[in-house]
Amino acid sequence: MRLIQAVAGVVAVAFTIAVVTGCGGGGGSGSGGGGSGDVSFQGDAYPGTDLANSRHAEGEIERANVAELAEAWSLPLTAQSSYGAISATPVIAGGVAYVQDLESNVQAVDLADGEVLWSKDYREPDQGPNGVVVGGEAVFGATPTKAFALDRETGEELWSVHLADGSTEAIDMAPGYHEGLVYVSTVPTNVRSEYPSSGVGRLWALDARTGKKVWHFDTVPKSLWGDRKVNAGGGLWYAPAFDGRGGMYFGVGNPVPFPGTEGRPFGASRPGPNLYTDSMVKLDARTGKLEWYYQQTPHDLYDWDFQDPPILASIGGREVAIGAGKSGYVVAVDAGTGKPVWKTAVGRHNGHDEDGLLAMRGESSKIKAGTVYPGLLGGVISPMAANQTTLFVPVVNHPLTLESGAAIGEGAEASGELVALDLATGRVRWKDQVPVPMYGSPAAANDMVFIASPAGTVTGFDAKSGGELWSGSLPAGSNTGLAISGDTLLVPAGLASAEGQKPALVAFRLGG
Repeated sequence: MRLIQAVAGVVAVAFTIAVVTGCGGGGGSGSGGGGSGDVSFQGDAYPGTDLANSRHAEGEIERANVAELAEAWSLPLTAQSSYGAISATPVIAGGVAYVQDLESNVQAVDLADGEVLWSKDYREPDQGPNGVVVGGEAVFGATPTKAFALDRETGEELWSVHLADGSTEAIDMAPGYHEGLVYVSTVPTNVRSEYPSSGVGRLWALDARTGKKVWHFDTVPKSLWGDRKVNAGGGLWYAPAFDGRGGMYFGVGNPVPFPGTEGRPFGASRPGPNLYTDSMVKLDARTGKLEWYYQQTPHDLYDWDFQDPPILASIGGREVAIGAGKSGYVVAVDAGTGKPVWKTAVGRHNGHDEDGLLAMRGESSKIKAGTVYPGLLGGVISPMAANQTTLFVPVVNHPLTLESGAAIGEGAEASGELVALDLATGRVRWKDQVPVPMYGSPAAANDMVFIASPAGTVTGFDAKSGGELWSGSLPAGSNTGLAISGDTLLVPAGLASAEGQKPALVAFRLGG
C-alpha cells in the first residue's frame, strides 16, 4: 500500500507525492529461454508481458537500430485524479492497445495510428496501479469497487461483480487471468489513500465467463492480529505470476498502523510477524490453497510492502520466483519450497532493516530515531523486468524520519537508480543513477531496456553494460510502465508535473 502525504519543497519531492502509484502490467509476446546460466521463462501473453511477469517482449527494437525510434502518434489522456491521468501499462494484443486510465475508463486503441476503436467509461477515480488484461474474447479490469469483463471487439460490458465497499477496502490492480479464472484483490485502503481500520486484503478468483466467485484467500487474518478497531493490512497491487503447473505467485502489502499508535508504539497493537504482509505467497491457482510463503519484513514498521509481481525463471534447471518491494531487497526463492536462493539489497540503506524484528522481540529501545532509508516511498516500488540473463530493478532513494514509535514523517530527498542484477546469482552487473525517482516500470527487448521518468523523458539503456543509448521527450511526466510490441514502444505520460504539460499516450516507432 501507499501512504500519500503532503510534502512541500523541491521538485523531486513533488514527484514523489504524485507518482507513487506509478506501476502496472504490460502486454506483448513472451520471451524464450537460453542464455548464460541456462535461464528461461515460462508463460505466454499477460499483463506483465507473459505469465512469468518478465516484462520482456520479443520485437524488432535493438541496440543496432534504436536511434531510429521516433514519435509516431500521440493520444491525449483526459482523466483527472490526484495521481495523474494514468498509472497502468497498456496491454497489447492483436495490434490493439487496451488502456485503463485513473478514472477506471478503458479504451481500445489501434497501435498503428492511435485511433480509438472503442471506449468504456466508468468515471470512478482510482489511486492505481490499475489496468486491464486480455483473455480470449474479453478484456478484464476493475474499478475501485468491482471487477468487470468487456467484449474485446466492442467494449460492451459482459459482467461485473462487486468486491469492495470503497470505504475500508478498495481495488487498485490489473487483474490476473489464467485458464478460465480472473484474479482480483482488494486492499485495505480507500480511493483517498486513507487506511481505515478493519480492512482485510482479500484475493478473489472469479469465473471468467460469468464473474461468479469461485474462491477467495485472505492475505491477512480476519482477526487482524487481535484488534480490528485499529489494525488493517495485506492485499495485492499487481497480477500474480503462473508457472503452468498449477502454481500462482504474488506479493503482499504492508500491515497497519505504522509505526504504531500513541500508547501502543512500534506496532504493539499487532503483535507477531503479521502474516502474510510483506510476503511472497504461492497458492494452488485452482483452489486457493496455500503452498508456501516467504516473508521479507516481519512486523513491518515502515510501510515496506513486498508488493512487486514475482518474476518466474529457471536457473540452471532450478525454478525460482523473484520478488521485491519497498524494503529495498530483491529476493529469489525456490519455486517449490519458498526457501531463499539469493538476496540482494538495492538503493540506500542505513541500518534500520531489522527494526521490525527488534520491535517484535520487545527490543524497541534499540531502534534509533532519525532518518531511515528506505522510506515510505523508497526501495523498489514498481515492477522489475528481466531478459534471459539479467534482472532490471527500478530503485527509489527516498527517506522517512522516525520521530517516535508512533510518528513518522517524509524526508526531502528523492533520486533514483536503475540496477541490473545477474539473474542467477543476484550480483550487481551495473547501475545507472538518475536525479529523479524511478517510479516507472522498465521493459526489456533484445539487448535494450527502456524506462520512463517523472521528468518527462523515456530512456533506452544498453541491457548488457548500462549507459544511455537513446532518449525521447514526453508531453508530461510518466509514473508507470511502458509496453513494447514489434517495432513500437508505447509510453503513457500521465503526470502533468510542470506548467504546460499535457498527459498523453505516446507511440515511438522505428522510422517514426
